[in-house]
Amino acid sequence: EAVTAIKTSIDHGITSIDTAPIYGFGHSEKIVGEAVKSYSRDKIQLLTKFGMRWDTKEGDFYFESKKNDGTPVNIHKYAGKQSIINECEESLKRLGTDYIDLYQIHWPDKTTPIEESFEAVAQLKKEGKIRSAGVSNYSVDQMKIAHSVTPLASNQVPYSMVLRDIEKEVVPFCVDNGIGILAYSPLQRGLLTGKITSDYKFNEGDHRKSTKFFQEPNLSRTNAFLDEIKPIAEKHNATLAQLVINWTLQQPGITSVLVGARNKEQVAQNAQALSFDLDKEIVDEITDKLNRLQID
Repeated sequence: EAVTAIKTSIDHGITSIDTAPIYGFGHSEKIVGEAVKSYSRDKIQLLTKFGMRWDTKEGDFYFESKKNDGTPVNIHKYAGKQSIINECEESLKRLGTDYIDLYQIHWPDKTTPIEESFEAVAQLKKEGKIRSAGVSNYSVDQMKIAHSVTPLASNQVPYSMVLRDIEKEVVPFCVDNGIGILAYSPLQRGLLTGKITSDYKFNEGDHRKSTKFFQEPNLSRTNAFLDEIKPIAEKHNATLAQLVINWTLQQPGITSVLVGARNKEQVAQNAQALSFDLDKEIVDEITDKLNRLQID
């Protein structure tokens, strides 16, 4: 079903696919490789990451997880030079390609100098194994160092209507330096779909209920805001999620929005977010309402 979903996205004109070795411990990259092999490589942009290791004790311990067979495993943030070069080779094999369009550090690794990490990235770029260098979850200070070693194409960061911290420093720096912003979690883990009401029953192990966005009074306040903008969605024959994605793409500095999909139906729904135009007055109207939304 995942392969079908990816193929559906490509057929809908969504040709940039973002993945990472840590997703399914390599399984996600293999699925992406399987899905894209029947397409012309120059029509697809493969984005993957490095720096999250489950097979080493080096680096900064991040969290404990379980492998696909249920075996406990510790995840470390590690971006040593040789480790990155090795990771790239493994990703190329799993993706079934000879180059990666955008190679991104997944999280900052405080145990390795940023210069060392991006010397490896610069080397991979020189060898033609990657086309562009990117970062994820990087601050302005961290980007400055990485960008001085090799030009950065992008920073992948969380950004949504209710989480706009990057507008203060990250967005201006990226705009000034020609660095794209890939916004992830634009729907704030489902919150901005309007489907999470105050009586919503979270499944066992669903950590969303412990985060501030899904707790009162924030949940009710957000849903009241969504009720305010619902007529705009209806006017454009769009769902709330499609309107939210469209608004997000209109924000300064945002060059791409990363939206997950579990099946081809969700892919088709997401693709429809680009099927209508929001004029500046509507975008500003939504932003004005949003600026009055208080999240504690």
